[in-house]
Amino acid sequence: MAPIVIVDYGMANLRSVQKAFEKLGYEAEISSDPDRVGDAEKLVLPGVGAFRDAIAKLRDGGLVEPILAHIQEGMPFLGICLGLQLLFTRSHEDGLYPGLDVFPGEVVRFPDLPHLKVPHMGWNSLCIRKPAPIFRDLPKDPAVYFVHSYYAVPLDDSIIAAVADYPEPFTAAIWHENVVATQFHPEKSQRIGLTMLKNFAEM
Repeated sequence: MAPIVIVDYGMANLRSVQKAFEKLGYEAEISSDPDRVGDAEKLVLPGVGAFRDAIAKLRDGGLVEPILAHIQEGMPFLGICLGLQLLFTRSHEDGLYPGLDVFPGEVVRFPDLPHLKVPHMGWNSLCIRKPAPIFRDLPKDPAVYFVHSYYAVPLDDSIIAAVADYPEPFTAAIWHENVVATQFHPEKSQRIGLTMLKNFAEM
């Protein structure tokens, strides 16, 4: 089995995620091969860009089935940014598009408010709600790096592991059993983010 596989569906800066794992001393393979994805011990689904394009590329690449099988088999899974949003039932980005439906919920846009810049871009502090495995050894209210216009609203808020404010609290990370996902980018979050990736590699 491949140790850590980063899913390549053409919509992420995969090399930055891979380099972060390598910096920590972990081998991480980038692959668009459904068989390699299916063989992964640990799976990372990163992503930037439009939800509609991402779900279409995952389906066209034959990657949906091995991703869902990996999750259903209880293997460690990490979603990053769009990789978190794809886990939900549907997204309202530029229409209404079905997601992987691992978790019931919607992906919605930040509201149009005076003085609220969208996309939400830059550093923001996390308020940790659940002791997800990737949060081990972190300081209180750690700061992480975000770039997004949409965020997930889980039907079951017990899976919310952390929130951040912009200006109201929104889902910044989720955790349920073997699945953890972050709306922020650990690979861009310096020491804090590297600690999270190390914790995931050790799950």
